[in-house]
Amino acid sequence: MAGVNTYKELQIWQNAMTIVKEVYLVCDQKNLSNEVFGLQSQMKRCSISIPSNIAEGWGRGTTKSYLNFLRISRGSLFELETQLIITKDLGFITSNTFEKIERLIIEESKMLNAFIKGIEKKV
Repeated sequence: MAGVNTYKELQIWQNAMTIVKEVYLVCDQKNLSNEVFGLQSQMKRCSISIPSNIAEGWGRGTTKSYLNFLRISRGSLFELETQLIITKDLGFITSNTFEKIERLIIEESKMLNAFIKGIEKKV
């Protein structure tokens, strides 16, 4: 990455960190407090996986490996989206809360897709 010294400078990583924070705030809501071993736990794990895989891929040092970890990150993003839909449909979160995080997920998905395509073009 020309001009980028660390994964922490990547907008996709920064946005993913925002998603993690928002998911943790949602999971702290009273409605989800009884879901510690179910949706809440799974949502936290996969949200953390998004920026973690971006960072791990960066650290691997090869383009092929980095692309693989970016794709894993994207998979975790879609996993989180599915869990949020379930959480909303079960009435654990409001539509407004869902929509707030959904916007972040859509933005991150677009950015990840563009980032992956950009790297693929260079290979």
